[in-house]
Amino acid sequence: MLPIYQLAVIGSPSDEQLRDLEDAVKTAVEMYGLRLGQEISWEIAPDMFTPNQLRSSAVVFFGGEGVDHPSLPGLLRSGTPVIPIVSDLRHVSAEIPELLRPLNCLAYANGGAKRVSIALLECAGLLPKQRRVFVSYRRDEARVAALQMFDALSERHFDVFLDTHSIAPAEDFQTMLWHRLCDSDVLLMLDTPDYFNSRWTSAEFGRALAKGISVLRVAWPETKQSRGLGTASLAELAEGELDGGTGRIENSAIDRICLQLEAVRSKSHAVRTINLVSNLRIGIEAIGGEVIGMGVGREIKVRLPTGRIIVVYPTVGVPTSSTMHQASMNYPDESVAILYDHVGLHPQWLNHMDWLGSHIQATKWVKACEAGWQFADWEV
Repeated sequence: MLPIYQLAVIGSPSDEQLRDLEDAVKTAVEMYGLRLGQEISWEIAPDMFTPNQLRSSAVVFFGGEGVDHPSLPGLLRSGTPVIPIVSDLRHVSAEIPELLRPLNCLAYANGGAKRVSIALLECAGLLPKQRRVFVSYRRDEARVAALQMFDALSERHFDVFLDTHSIAPAEDFQTMLWHRLCDSDVLLMLDTPDYFNSRWTSAEFGRALAKGISVLRVAWPETKQSRGLGTASLAELAEGELDGGTGRIENSAIDRICLQLEAVRSKSHAVRTINLVSNLRIGIEAIGGEVIGMGVGREIKVRLPTGRIIVVYPTVGVPTSSTMHQASMNYPDESVAILYDHVGLHPQWLNHMDWLGSHIQATKWVKACEAGWQFADWEV
């Protein structure tokens, strides 16, 4: 099978650094039921690294005297995160090629392989806080199966939205539902015979596509494929995998669906990140600026026409005050922007963001569709 995630190590790591980093990454991904070298590709010192744009990927570059790599310009151009590693932060100019120097570097001595592995998995979108799934289903047809998927995905460290479990009493149900959909990586569609006979499940499916959220369609045996489902990934249930009396899905099918969902989530996360970076690049280049590249914390350095450097954090899903706090703490002496897609977010949340932005001057919210417009008049 094709890898779900693509990771690579380039530059000049020592044998000990390679061994320790591989052990740390292997241990970390096992908690998700994934295997290094299989579901997660692990390329060591390839001549060229050009990851599939429909897979989440990240690269570690170990610096050294005169060390470079021909893949770097293409990786930075495509928005692939590159993590520059130095022996000591005082040696950046000596160990890191000029192309990577604007990016935030990690000192290997500060945390070693474990710190590097965490940064690598953060960049590839593998940490639990980023693994969000929205379960869309008809209660009268798939309630038992939905609960099964909730339990199975939660065990695999996904943050699962299920309407009966995830919305507090007295909330504006439908508005909150759309808000949570916007914050999800994948819509898990339990496609029963009457799925599209409900206004709400039809809207969930359509709005997921409109938002660029990937869909995994789990098709019941008697369900015919409807028009408009060509963009959804398909996991079909065979007759023997679904108990018609209880509505339960066989455990082997649950495992298969969870693994396929991992692949769909990787694609969704990659595509939505690419869309944000593309909007940013188009906006910045339209005003005569330049996108430099993506680094350790998925932050992007951009250069405005004036020569000023801005640190941009593209946020897939719903940005929070924690996003703003982390960005401003990481770069206290630089101008920082949080790039996000505002469509579908809860109106109260948008009001909260506006209020927060008016009180914290060092960091600005930037709507992806208005990137060029807002950066053309940057005042922070």
